[in-house]
Formats: sequence, structure tokens, C-alpha cells
Amino acid sequence: MQGEAARLLGRFGRRYGAVVRVATLPLIVAIALLRTSFGESPAVALTLAVAAVWTCAYAWWVSRHDGPFVVPVVLDVAVLLGVCLSLLWADALVTANTGWLRLLVAFACMTWQWHTTPLTGAVAALAAGGGMLAITAASGMRPSASQVWVLAVAAMSRATWVLVARAAERADRIAAKAEEARREAAVAAAVRAEERELANSLHDTAATTLLMVGTGQVPPGAGWLAPQARRDLDRLRSEGGSAPERADLVDLLRADLDAGHLVVDLDVPRRLPLPFDVASAIAGAAQEALNNVRRHAGTDRAEVRLHGDPLGLRVEIVDQGRGFRTTGGSVARRGLRESVTGRMNRVGGLATITSAEGVGTVVRLEWRADGG
Repeated sequence: MQGEAARLLGRFGRRYGAVVRVATLPLIVAIALLRTSFGESPAVALTLAVAAVWTCAYAWWVSRHDGPFVVPVVLDVAVLLGVCLSLLWADALVTANTGWLRLLVAFACMTWQWHTTPLTGAVAALAAGGGMLAITAASGMRPSASQVWVLAVAAMSRATWVLVARAAERADRIAAKAEEARREAAVAAAVRAEERELANSLHDTAATTLLMVGTGQVPPGAGWLAPQARRDLDRLRSEGGSAPERADLVDLLRADLDAGHLVVDLDVPRRLPLPFDVASAIAGAAQEALNNVRRHAGTDRAEVRLHGDPLGLRVEIVDQGRGFRTTGGSVARRGLRESVTGRMNRVGGLATITSAEGVGTVVRLEWRADGG
């Protein structure tokens, strides 16, 4: 499959070749007319007119179509050979008025190499250049070195084009490898993100509940334990399913607040719709902050305050528990690092934690739609 660089180079070759053919026409016509004697003028002028019209038509067609160009090139060669033969009949070759003809054939042979296959370009150059030499010889003139040079010009043009085309192909290969590496990196990042979210969900649900049971924070016969365990399992089962585009942050914050081991006072608006990933991240961070209150604060009450709108908001989770020193390693625990700070960072938000021993803790979650 042709790469982008090769495709652009092919289009450039077609268009630039067409421009060169048309741009050189005025000079070629001027040279021909200036060196034409009065008796030859009508025949030469007619030949020039046919050559000019055909060259413009050929350039227009080539610049607007993709290859293959076998048929147009064959017609181009036939027209050039016809021009050579017409000058033989008009005796223009006999009077050595061939400079403009060499230029016409040379530019054709050169530009063919930019939009044809190597075989087509080589055969066309040999046919046009060789035909010009044969017609010149048939007129009784000795072919000049400049006429032979036409074939050399075509060969050098092809060699140059091959080098440029190989560079374009190499650029396409490098771009393809870079794109493949980018895709692999994106897939790996997506896998890591999914694994991280799964680990966070496990940490925030079943692992937290089991930890509270294992450390003796759950009294015997606690009525909230079984419903909480069912909610944890339901949440884990729902991970990885298709997500809606938007979600109500207030509904997500209210979820799971009926557990009897923590009383949460809500100061929230009636609704606050947000993109689903943003709403779920903020709600997950808030839920983990509440889990930390349950596990560590030594209090059975907390308050959640939500202020803002879909363009910007602030959520505060406040408790009057025992608090902790934020200068130590507590803020770096996984629950705060990944489930709170990490979640907010991944949606362009910010989490700040203010606490001191004996005065409680405030976890502040901030987010703006513009990322500010």
C-alpha cells in the first residue's frame, strides 16, 4: 500500500511535470519563430500550434489524473514524432532549425520520468529521442551531440527521481513504524489505566470492607455489613461495561450512603450533570475520602458539600475526627494517592487535603471544564 509521502510525491511529480512542459512552451515557440525563414514560416507555425495545443492538453490531463499513463505517453510520443516528420517535409530540418525541437523533446523525456513507471519512461524516451535522431539522420544531417544528450537527460532525470522516491518510501516506513509504536503505546496505556481503575475499585470496595472486618472495626452482628458486601460485588461486576456519555454527580455522591456505620450530611444541589468519566472520578474520589473517614477518623459523622455548575465545581469532604499530620506518609498512602489524587488528576482536576491531629480533615476536590 502506498504511503502518504509516496502519494504526495507522485502528485507533485505529475503537477510539476505539467508545469515544466507548459512553462517552457513560450521559450520554445520564440526560438522556433526567430530562427525560421520566411518560406518556412507557415509550416513551422502550424507545427508549433499543434505541438503547443497538444502539450497543454497533455499537461492538463496528467495534472488531474492518477496513473497509469501509458496511453497518454504513447500519444505524446506519437505527436512529438509527428512534429519531427512535419519539419522534415517542410525542409526545416534541412536548414538546421532544430534547436527548439531538441528542447521540446528533451523536456518531454525528462518530465515523463516523474510520473511513469521506469519501463514506460525508458521506452518513451528511447522512442522519442531515438526517433528524433533517426529522422534527423534521414534528412541527411549528422545528429548533434545535443540530440544524443536528450537520452542522457532522461536517464539522469529517472535516476534522480528514483532516489527521491526511495527517500519518500523510507519516510513512509519510518512514519508507519512510529504510528505502530504510538498505537502500541496507546493500547498499553489503556490497559494500564484499566488495570489501575480496577485496582482502585477493588481497593475502594471489597478490600476496604474486608480490611475493616479484619481490623475489628466492624462490631459483631453489624446489620450494614451484608448489604455493603453486596454493593461492593455489584460495583465490581459493573466495571468494564459500556458507560453513558453523561451522569449526575449528585446521584453518584448519594450512592452507598445508606450504610449505617457512617452518617453523611449532604449539602448538594438537586442535580449536576457532567461527562461520565468526570462525574465517576469525582464521585469515586469522594467515596474513598469517606472510606478513610470510616477507617481512620474515629468518628461516625462526615459532611459532603458540593458547590458549582457543569463548568466548574468544588466538593469538600469534612470530618471532625482525630486528623493526621499531612507532612508524614499518610497523604502518600494508596487510597489517597491513587483513589483520590490520581483520579482527580486524570480528569484534569485537583485534590487537596488539609488536616491536623485533633482537628479533623478536609478533602477538597476541584474541577473546571476548561482545565483551569
